[in-house]
Amino acid sequence: MQGVENAGESDGPVSSQFELLKQRRFAPFFWTQFLGAGNDNVFKIAFTGLVTYQASLFPGVDPDRTAFLIAAIFIAPFVLFSATSGQIADKMEKSRLIRFVKSLEIAIMLMGAAGFLTRQVLLLYATTFMMGVHSTLFGPVKYAYLPQHLRDEELVGGNAMIEMGTFVAILLGTIIGGELAALHGAGPVWVALACIVIALTGRVVSSWVPASPAGAPDLQINWNPFSETWRNLRLARENRTVFLSLLGISWLWFFGATFLTSFFAFTKDVLGGDPQVVTLMLAVFSIGIGAGSLLCEKLSGEKVEIGLVPFGSIGMSLFALDLFWTSHNMHPGSELVGIAGFLGDLRDWHVLADLLLLSMFSGFYSVPLYALIQSRCEPTHRARIIAANNILNALFMIVSQLLALLLLGPLHFTLPELFLVTAILNAGVAVYIYGLVPEFLMRFLAWLLIHTFYDVRGVHVERLPHEGAAVLVCNHVSFVDAVVVMAESPRPIRFVMDHQIFRVPVLSFIFRTAKAIPIASAKDNPAILQNANQLIDAALAEGELVCIFPEGKITSTGELNPFRSGVQQIVARNHVPVYPMALRGLWGSFFSRFSGKAFSSLPRPLRRGMLSHLELVVGLPIAPESVTADGLRAEVSALHGDAPPFAAHPA
Repeated sequence: MQGVENAGESDGPVSSQFELLKQRRFAPFFWTQFLGAGNDNVFKIAFTGLVTYQASLFPGVDPDRTAFLIAAIFIAPFVLFSATSGQIADKMEKSRLIRFVKSLEIAIMLMGAAGFLTRQVLLLYATTFMMGVHSTLFGPVKYAYLPQHLRDEELVGGNAMIEMGTFVAILLGTIIGGELAALHGAGPVWVALACIVIALTGRVVSSWVPASPAGAPDLQINWNPFSETWRNLRLARENRTVFLSLLGISWLWFFGATFLTSFFAFTKDVLGGDPQVVTLMLAVFSIGIGAGSLLCEKLSGEKVEIGLVPFGSIGMSLFALDLFWTSHNMHPGSELVGIAGFLGDLRDWHVLADLLLLSMFSGFYSVPLYALIQSRCEPTHRARIIAANNILNALFMIVSQLLALLLLGPLHFTLPELFLVTAILNAGVAVYIYGLVPEFLMRFLAWLLIHTFYDVRGVHVERLPHEGAAVLVCNHVSFVDAVVVMAESPRPIRFVMDHQIFRVPVLSFIFRTAKAIPIASAKDNPAILQNANQLIDAALAEGELVCIFPEGKITSTGELNPFRSGVQQIVARNHVPVYPMALRGLWGSFFSRFSGKAFSSLPRPLRRGMLSHLELVVGLPIAPESVTADGLRAEVSALHGDAPPFAAHPA
């Protein structure tokens, strides 16, 4: 991946994702995005709130369906213009494009102000559409900008900050829009003024966004949105993992749109709450998304950890199901209650808890997917991939609105039943996607295993190559060595392992999913050995990482066994660099042969009441012509050392 471009001399590495807010390469962009997202929601929430609770201001408008109509109108430009906006973002210098988009926002909000002041609902619908155009233009810039200005280890934290900031902006926009809309008489005036002021502020802040070179300045723009949309979708499909990640994100927008657009009607008709309760519900939802996004960096160890995606989807379904169970038998009184009355009922606290946890797990789900797409896209067409993502998002959200209208209309479903259907669909979609890309589920199982039993720290893991073929060699301490290395690596790894370990129950699923390569000695099974060498050579030819445990067996003493010469032969055939690694802290664990036989004692956390500490130490690369079995053993032995975990080798 690229380094930091045009960041300024003072913009050095950061130790916390929050420190990015002090960096010019990130802060102006963050606040520009923050203000834009906030303004979207001030406008949409105020418009929806006025129609729902003050319908007399807009004669002829159906308040029960308006929220879904507003959402559909806002989404439509993403379908129509995302392909074009992706090309523009790849072709143009991004800070210039950002400033143009923010100037456009001012004009759009002037039109919206006229709609509020004259009570012209058609003008407000037109403003809603134009705000969708504004967001369509900004979307590809947003996610193409970050990889140009953030280091590899900052990408998850930067995405988390953007996600958190977006939903805090949604929260504040929701509160401001809801409160201003609730001002009887003067509400539309204050909403109009607020939207214009926020747009002007966003334009001023965007002036400090640093220059961001165009990814494809010579690109010839195809102005036909239909043919270009199809071309973008085909471009996205070239990388199967990226495309299915796009589908995963789009499903999240389907899921989230169903809940967000239902909050007004759900609060009023199911919970019996007034507009302030709507604001509370949206606030809890936004806080959950923000908290989940920020926790991603901690849970992922500052790398793209897609193992969190299944974790997130499981929580989304469980708490959506519980929300149905909690609310489906609730019967509101004849009078709408405010926040004080609402919080007086324990069932309402249960609803808030479900919303908080559902949205928090949505954050676990979304941040790694965005970071994965950014890290695995070619820079020359990254914005167009994001545009394809926006197209799919919009299509999924439109389908979610149509499904909601169908279920709530002709089929007479209740809102809690709509949530039940969505939870079941989410579980089905998760199973389907993880079946197509088992890497997600495999990384989840690896992440769960490692974080259940161990506290793992990578030492100089940044030395591992971010692209290109290489052989990794490591000491062999336990049955989960490959899982630990897999969990710490920023890239997928093809592991070469003893065919008997390859068949260990449960772990076998992880190894097969990771496309591990079983191997045997020429004496034990020459056919397996020949097949393994063919697979190793093919993987290296494809530019993959291959990890080998040259000892050939798990240590029985905690000391390194002699290294076999197979790795030297592999490197000689393929002429690739070798990266020595050492695992420290696994000897004596439940998965090692410390007690004579693995799995024969209680896991260390159960015996000590705390997680065991591990280190994976990565050494400097060794040129292929310098590789020998004895030399590699000496390098791994030096990395392993005698010091206790965490006592040396600063990360």
